[in-house]
Amino acid sequence: MKLKQVLKEVRKIEIDTKRLVEGLLQGSYHSIFKGRGIEFSEVREYEVGDDIRIIDWNVTARLNKPYVKEYIEERDLNLYILFDISGSSEFGSTKTKKLAAIELSASLMFAAMKNNDNIGLAMFSEGVERFFKPRKGRKHVLRLIRELIYYSPKHKSTNIKQALKFMINILKRQSIIFIISDFLDDGFTKELKTLNNKHDLILINIMDIRELEIPEIGFIELMDEETGETTIVNTSDREFQENYSRLIKNRIKKFHNTMRKLNIDVININAEESFAVPLRKFFYLRKRKLN
Repeated sequence: MKLKQVLKEVRKIEIDTKRLVEGLLQGSYHSIFKGRGIEFSEVREYEVGDDIRIIDWNVTARLNKPYVKEYIEERDLNLYILFDISGSSEFGSTKTKKLAAIELSASLMFAAMKNNDNIGLAMFSEGVERFFKPRKGRKHVLRLIRELIYYSPKHKSTNIKQALKFMINILKRQSIIFIISDFLDDGFTKELKTLNNKHDLILINIMDIRELEIPEIGFIELMDEETGETTIVNTSDREFQENYSRLIKNRIKKFHNTMRKLNIDVININAEESFAVPLRKFFYLRKRKLN
């Protein structure tokens, strides 16, 4: 693909997410993901209403008028996007789950960039296929978005457990980790718990409405995006409809109950709808927890 077309696609993602980043995410992001501390910036003359505890007595004595110390937040946070690129991410009715996940990831990356944080990316299927160390800056973010759009996965199946093990082994300092996936996998609870003990872990569950309910359209061929296996089903059969609905509801309920026990936040995103509302709800609830 020509470089001009690549840049055009990346730029479109940046424009599409700009409003959300500036109007919704940036302030909330800054307030709920605090920096590692504060560092001294400068001194200035005392103003009415200033806290007397920040008066710099040495400068005050030297200049014979009150001066106070000013501090800035020492951010230097590492934010990682752990992004599911397995075959099931290509599923979608009008928009694929992968495209919705890319737009959401870009929003988080630009919010982190505007707060001068480091952004890293791990793309996984059976394991982590591509990993980018956390860095700052717009150029770095645009490169990550380009990789998300154009990277061709080597495998279609999912192994979240292996991806989590990879992150556990390489992360040495506390970080913010967004895991973006449809979580159509099992057996990774232990690794989630280990990662959550040290890091701020948030799961973003990307869904498509057609995965929750199948319309009654007679006999159809269904194919598993990850294994390639196909099967013929009668979608008009009431028993099939009931069994399918019960299976999906039980799976979702089990997943959320487990995350609740682990005290891990989950954001549910419908690929066909705007993700602004669920993100707004997440940031609102997080801010209430901190206050």
